[in-house]
Amino acid sequence: MHKNLKRRLTPFALTLLVVLVDQLTKAWVVASIAENTVGYRYLGDFLAIVHVRNTAIAFSMGVSLPAVVKILVFIILPLLLVGAVIILMVSGKVAATGPYRWILALFLGGGIGNLIDRIFRSFRVVDFISVKVYGFLGFERWPTFNVADASLVVSGILLAAFLMFDKGDETNV
Repeated sequence: MHKNLKRRLTPFALTLLVVLVDQLTKAWVVASIAENTVGYRYLGDFLAIVHVRNTAIAFSMGVSLPAVVKILVFIILPLLLVGAVIILMVSGKVAATGPYRWILALFLGGGIGNLIDRIFRSFRVVDFISVKVYGFLGFERWPTFNVADASLVVSGILLAAFLMFDKGDETNV
């Protein structure tokens, strides 16, 4: 394989890893914890593994939208975005270089993981990680999330940090 193409495709291994871990953990939760119950607690009440479903996006935004709008906003638009990011990463025509390729790969893993749920679980994304945050931002517990959600948040934070602090040096990592 051409060295340049191989370098552009390598980060997709991270995408695949995130999707696999996300879907395997969700399958385990669905198989072992009844919906809307707590399966396990760790460190007292700090971390709980629960089984809940989210029919919207972050913080249940859009839960009351009509089905046709959900299909457009929660499936079709994200599919187009995933396609655009893949083209960006593979084409090499746009500067998706260095750490940005890895950040985009992490983003893709999270996006694809939740899209799989929306498409194959009737818009019902499996969430299972519940963390006590002791009143931080007005929450006693942070909204329940999953591996894909964590991947999306981490990639967003990394992208913001790199955009703020990147001096334009080409690292090609």
